[in-house]
Amino acid sequence: MDIHQPQSSVLHVAVGVIRNGQGEVLVARRPGHAHQGGLWEFPGGKVEPGEAVEEALRRELREELAIVVDEASPLIKIAHDYGDRQVSLDVWRVDAFRGEPQGLENQPIRWVSPDELAGLALPAANKPIAAAARLPECYPIVDGGLSDADGLFAQLERLCRRGYRLAQWRVKNVEGDAYLSLARRAVDFCRPHGLGLLLNAEPDFARRAGAAGVHLSGRRLQALRRRPLPASLWVAASCHAPADIRQAEKVGVDFIVLSPVLPTASHPDAAPLGWEPFGRWAEAAKLPVFALGGVSRADLAQARQRGAQGVSGIRGFL
Repeated sequence: MDIHQPQSSVLHVAVGVIRNGQGEVLVARRPGHAHQGGLWEFPGGKVEPGEAVEEALRRELREELAIVVDEASPLIKIAHDYGDRQVSLDVWRVDAFRGEPQGLENQPIRWVSPDELAGLALPAANKPIAAAARLPECYPIVDGGLSDADGLFAQLERLCRRGYRLAQWRVKNVEGDAYLSLARRAVDFCRPHGLGLLLNAEPDFARRAGAAGVHLSGRRLQALRRRPLPASLWVAASCHAPADIRQAEKVGVDFIVLSPVLPTASHPDAAPLGWEPFGRWAEAAKLPVFALGGVSRADLAQARQRGAQGVSGIRGFL
């Protein structure tokens, strides 16, 4: 991907997150002499004036990798300022293609598992793309009180049975050994089913419980100055306004849930954003965004059209 461009302009780039039949993702290494040289990136290239993004994506992947794209859909948009240049990345998910990828520009390429993406040396603008490539389309929430262990595990069982891969463990009364013991049981219960739990609690609880990461409440997000967990663990956050999103970006959060999109029975007094404002905020965010509040799996297409990674919620997923 050649991104040499005058400093005063924003370079519009079409990027492909390409998956093979094993679910692996293709990455390429930038030449050592290039901007961000030596780092791994997702393949793609410049969108020419008057060229549609999908057309540019197909052309660039054909020219760079000798593949023909058969099936692609928008994934995320990222704007990033490197100081010496600005880029706008229009990222598409490529799920079907023809041909065997090869580095036609002598660039090393490799297939990696989605989990390996977190450990790769990537340009800063590619890091949210790596998160989006690893994340599922649905992020359900397990909600309840510490005293109702049976009800909580019944929710977990339904999520596991339906094949979800990531969920938020939002259990009230998050204090002390009783909470930690129950959280450890929940993590162990989900692990054989491939369901990772993010604890809505203090980050240290997530680490001690062996969870997949932490989900920060708005209060915890605002109290942080830096990312509370290593890159190997997820850090998510709840946001309700553009200022919250900026704080999440500053802290180094991997993804957010933005709410409430629609009226919801759980928070009847909260004014819903509506899909149009949600879409504006989601597209301006520099990280993946899930729609939350009055939504279910049936709203997935609408959310994706508005720039979201996917949807999140409680009742609509159980």
